[in-house]
Amino acid sequence: MTKAAVITHSVYGNTQKVGQALGKGLKEKGITVDYYKVEDVDPTKLIKYDLLAFGSPTHAFRPSVPMKKLLEKLKGTDVEGKWGFAFDTKYKSRLAGNASKHIEKKLKKLGLRIIHPRESAIVTGKEGPLVEGTEDRFRKIGAEIGSLLKQQ
Repeated sequence: MTKAAVITHSVYGNTQKVGQALGKGLKEKGITVDYYKVEDVDPTKLIKYDLLAFGSPTHAFRPSVPMKKLLEKLKGTDVEGKWGFAFDTKYKSRLAGNASKHIEKKLKKLGLRIIHPRESAIVTGKEGPLVEGTEDRFRKIGAEIGSLLKQQ
């Protein structure tokens, strides 16, 4: 049975909504999905998953501090060879930065194989909401990733 962990840090709930939409698409393809808030993750327990998906809001051009701390804790765990996917929420501006870029880079350094290029979800204001259609887009991305996982 193929298993995925969707791990998010969400301040206003937008990143969590995106993670849930991603998970819905994975489930459509028969993938078992567990959802975690970043503060509730035991890094040593992540080895039981085939896919690790990490989502963070973009803060000061990078992932949030809680997400950065979790990614640091993954050093020394046996996640090498797992599949990885990074996503973020951010403003629609070239000056907004991109948390998923940094998450994906860190996942590669940890030895994860990137199954799908990083993706960003756009929020219309500091507290959101997400741009219309975002959750459906991430459900479709989840389904694409789920299909790829099934082929492995």
